[in-house]
Amino acid sequence: MASMRFAKGHGTENDFVILPDPDGELQLTEETVRSLCDRRAGIGGDGVLRVVRTNALGETLAPAARTAERTAWFMDYRNSDGSVAEMCGNGVRVFAHYLRHAGLVSEDRFEVGTRDGAKGVVIESDGDVTVDMGRVERLGTSSAKLARQVVHGARISVGNPHLACEVDAPVAGIDLTALPVLDTEAFPQGANVEVYSEVGPGVLEMRVYERGSGETRSCGTGIVAAAAAATPEGEDATWRVRVPGGECTVHVDASGARLSGPAVIVAEGETLLI
Repeated sequence: MASMRFAKGHGTENDFVILPDPDGELQLTEETVRSLCDRRAGIGGDGVLRVVRTNALGETLAPAARTAERTAWFMDYRNSDGSVAEMCGNGVRVFAHYLRHAGLVSEDRFEVGTRDGAKGVVIESDGDVTVDMGRVERLGTSSAKLARQVVHGARISVGNPHLACEVDAPVAGIDLTALPVLDTEAFPQGANVEVYSEVGPGVLEMRVYERGSGETRSCGTGIVAAAAAATPEGEDATWRVRVPGGECTVHVDASGARLSGPAVIVAEGETLLI
């Protein structure tokens, strides 16, 4: 049975299996991703981060990711169900932290390649990681049927699709046990659904149902989507966003959004699941 090195990391308890594959030799199938992310029979995680040199990908980058060509390292992110995702805000922070941890980069500032293009990252002096998430697009409004209620919110693109819904009740009481039912015309590829409320000046509480993973303890792009939805159009704002797994800070302005928060490597080892 083949084996491979892995690491395990998380950003505000949004956790990932990290697979170092610098030369792009690994054929990462949906079945393998599901096995790795299985919390009983595998390592466990909300997704997989494959660490690959960008130049090893050849011509496989989609047009939306072309600015990633200038980066040294590419984050090949997969949801826990094996599906490919365009972007992952917590994943980028963990990925960047892993690059420094593994000695693959030495700088405090560098770029990470993603399917949504190159993302600038900064390793802060306190160990947190800040990611320039790029432009955040407001695409109108829509609604979703959750298990017990219908919620309404803003369609937001952070490189991947979101429906960010402000709710009056405490977010802890929202039922996110079932797959949200979305407008397929508005979201032909599905979407992450966030429910959030403002609990103090500049402070949001949020929970999320992630496309391809279910409810997670945190979602970086979802945090940004909620912050963008809560910011009056045309204004700048800085938000502290509390999620079940911790807290991140988001600054939103006309140029885009910057996401700051912790990133942790908790284990390294060898897996026989490849």
